[in-house]
Order: sequence, then structure tokens, then C-alpha cells
Amino acid sequence: MCGILAIIGKGKDEKLVRELSKRMSHRGPDESDLHVTEKGHILSHERLSIIDLHSGKQPIQGCKSAWMIHNGEIYNHQELRSTVLKHHEFRSKSDSEVIVHLYEEFGYDFVHMLDGDFAFVVIDGDDFIAGRDPMGVKPLYYGIDERGRTWFASEMKPLADQCKTFSTFPPGHYYTPKTGFVKYYKPEYEDHAKAVSKLDMDLLRQKLTDSVRKRLMSDVPIGVLLSGGLDSSLTSAIAARELKDSGKKLHSFSIGLDPTAPDAIAARKVAEFLGTEHEEVHFTIEQGIEILDKLIWHLETYDVTSVRASTPMYFLSKAITDKGIKVVLSGEGADEVFGGYLYFRNAPSTEDFQKETIERVQKLFTADLLRADKSTMAHGLEARVPFLDTQFLDVAMTIEAEQKQPKTYDGVEKYILRKAFDTPNDPYLPSEVLWRQKEQFSDGVGYSWIDTLIEYCSSQVTDGQMEKAEERFPYNTPLTKEAYYYRDIFHKHYPQKSAAQTVRKWIPKWQDNQDPSGRANAAHVQADVEIAKSNSIV
Repeated sequence: MCGILAIIGKGKDEKLVRELSKRMSHRGPDESDLHVTEKGHILSHERLSIIDLHSGKQPIQGCKSAWMIHNGEIYNHQELRSTVLKHHEFRSKSDSEVIVHLYEEFGYDFVHMLDGDFAFVVIDGDDFIAGRDPMGVKPLYYGIDERGRTWFASEMKPLADQCKTFSTFPPGHYYTPKTGFVKYYKPEYEDHAKAVSKLDMDLLRQKLTDSVRKRLMSDVPIGVLLSGGLDSSLTSAIAARELKDSGKKLHSFSIGLDPTAPDAIAARKVAEFLGTEHEEVHFTIEQGIEILDKLIWHLETYDVTSVRASTPMYFLSKAITDKGIKVVLSGEGADEVFGGYLYFRNAPSTEDFQKETIERVQKLFTADLLRADKSTMAHGLEARVPFLDTQFLDVAMTIEAEQKQPKTYDGVEKYILRKAFDTPNDPYLPSEVLWRQKEQFSDGVGYSWIDTLIEYCSSQVTDGQMEKAEERFPYNTPLTKEAYYYRDIFHKHYPQKSAAQTVRKWIPKWQDNQDPSGRANAAHVQADVEIAKSNSIV
């Protein structure tokens, strides 16, 4: 939705702050504004207008002295306006404005009331509060400069050469100068021993439907990223049904190296089945390699999986915004919630399986969510992720682990999610898509993409460089030439130690081959046969 930048402390040049904020102008191409408070603190905002297109400009002032900037969407803003904030005077119809009024009403104790994806800063005199959504759907960084000023920003770009130290703001937390970091999101499922609920297929289906419905909130057209895999196909199917009831048609988009890519074929089937306005985008391997430098600058990571998967998403996002679409639904999170990655089959025990699903969900902000946000927002496109709705997670994450494990269903991953939407009398999807084997997004666009990418990176890095990799990159030392190549580009743009420390590498567990591609898992070969039998499983 936007790019935010806040500097708590006096003396920073206003002209420089505007220039720093413009490093994130891709996040908010519609308008930009800056406010200096009476105490000399600065709030800057780059806006992508989605809700209240005409009067939702930020920074937003409350009823008195508080000012606020926000990136994201507050899905329950109308409910908040009509209940706990009904006596407040609002200046706009923007969903963002409820944040500053909640602060005025409740002080620091309000972040748990927000249902949405958000990163925000509220400044009131010399007091302030910054917060980030429970899962980290929206990015946020914080830092301290040489004068002791505190900085907050949507991306590292404004902070990296201004702060002596900086880091990732933890999801599910808020920060104030009086309390430090406070964890406000404390779901029951974080204790794996309490995740023992009996499976309720109808409830699971209803909660995902509710999650998709609320994410259709927009004053601009909405599309879906339709990879052809289970997760994006389900969100597309639900969205198509919801929009059909209101007389609207859904726009769907897919990408591949060519029309024969695995994802492209499946996406075509889904689009035809749902009756969406479908557009298929193609890119060449050469184009993918050519934009790696710019892509890593946008992503602010050197994680191999993130770079591989972000390349097609970057091209697709450009094509979508060229069509005038500003918001898309995406399928991130389902594999973590339901243990859908093929390596989950190798879990040594049910307890290990459950712990891994919880840990993967908690770390999504370092990988898939980072990729989804920054590769789409590179072109001013907002991605919304229904599978990470907190109310849906309260149901899906607490289901007893045996009900999620592939071994319970002859090796079929995400079986209960598939079965919940296997409604023969009113099908959501074609059966061959509903029961299709998992493909990692970077594989599904065409297997030759990853293979050629590895070859290219290997040709760009010498054996001598690899021998000295630990000397040059002592933190998170790259172990392959591909990883070294990405790290080298990242270091060029973000040479600070703090920058390198924000990155977490996505590495699958319980398999000998540590390459993150799904095809590196032996289960990939036999899964096709097993899933073909899935409809006979009860």
C-alpha cells in the first residue's frame, strides 16, 4: 500500500528526508507528503491509494496533537469506527485513520484490536508508538543513527547509510520508548502441545472464505496471482464466487517461461473453470538474469529461494500494474500452515512435524512474505495473503498434527485443505488441480529457469572466490556459487553488517540435498503417483 519513514529526534534536514523517502517511491507512486511535528520529529509517506482515494492522504493528524503514518490495510476499520471509536471525529474515510484514534482512546494498548496487515508509527509530542502486524505481512525496519535518533521505515533503503545500526522490526510486536518491544500477538498455537483441536472441515472452509472476503475490501480493481497450484487456485475460486455475487468479474494472472510451463497449464485450466479474465505473462531466462541486480536491490535479501521465486513475481507484478490493477490476492502461507513442502514427509515424528509448521509460520516474514511484498511493491502492487489471516490461523494451526501429516493420507500433502474444498455437487476447482502435486513457485514457472540460473551464477563466481567466501562474508557465509553471486550483489547495495544480519536463509530440513528447490526432495518423483490415488482416500 505505501512506504513509511519516521525519524524520532530533532535536527535532520527536511530536504534530505524527502530524498530518503523517495528511495521507496515505488511503494507509493500516487502521492507523497511529509510532516515535521512541533517537537521536530519527521513523518514521511509515499502513498499507493487503495481505500479512500481522495481524502486519505498521509501523514494523518488525530483530534489533537498525535500524527500517524501507516502502510497496509485495516480490514475491520468500519467496525472500529462504529463501536469503540464512534464518538471520534474522523477527517477521512481511510482505513488508516482508525490507528491514530485508537491511540488517542487507549494509549499503547490497542494494537491487538487491529485486524489487518500493517506497519505504523504514531507520534504525539515526544512520545511515540510503532507497530507491525502479527505475521509480518508488511515490512518494517528500525535503526539508531549517530545522534541517537530512532528511525522506522518500510524498507532498509532510507536507513542503511543513515543509521549506525538497524534491524528488522519483529512481527506481532509494538514498540514505545517507555516499554521497549512488547509482544501483543500471543496465539495459542505457539505452544505445540496445545495444537490438538479435532478437524472440522466445514469450519476450515468457512474461515478461509471469510479471510478471502475481507481481503476484497478495496476502492480499486482487484486481481489474483494464479500460479495454478492449490493455494492460489483456492483463493481465486473463493474470490470469484464472492465477486460473482456482487456482479464483478475477477482478473487473474499467471507467469511462466512459455505456455508449456507446469504452472501456466494448470492456471489456464483454473481460469477457464472459474471464468476469470485471465492474462498469461512470459519471460525469458535471459530477462530474468538481466534484472537480478535491480531485483536484489528491491528485495533487500540474498536468500536463494527468495531470489529465485521473486524473479517471475517481479515480471508478473509489472504486467499487472500495467493493466491498472493495484491489489492482488496471493497464496503465501498455506505450505507452512499445513506442512505442504515435500520435505515435511521426512519429519522424524509427529511432534517434529508440528513444531516445524509453527516455526515456518513464525519465520514467514523473513522469506515468502518478504518476497511477496517487495517483488510486488517494486511496481506499486499490493499483495494480500488470506492464508495468514489470524482468525483462520486460530483454526488451521491448532488442528492436531496427525490430521495434517502426509503419511496419514498415503503421502498426499495438504490433504485436509484439499478435502475441505472437494465439494462434488458444487466444485470449487477442477479435480486435477485440486489434487495436483506441490510445485515450488520458482520450479513451476518452468524447470529450466532454476537449472540455467544455477549454471549462470556458477560461471560468474570463481573457485578462488568460493575458497575465500568465509573471509569476505563471515556472517551467513554462502555455500554455493549461486548463493555467493546473490550475496555479492546484495553487498554492493547494502554493505553494512546490520543489513546482512536482517537476512535468514530458507533451508529445508530432513533431506540430504540442501538445495531449496522442491525437486531436490526425493518425494517429488513419487508424489505424482501417490496424489493420483488421493480421491479414493476417505
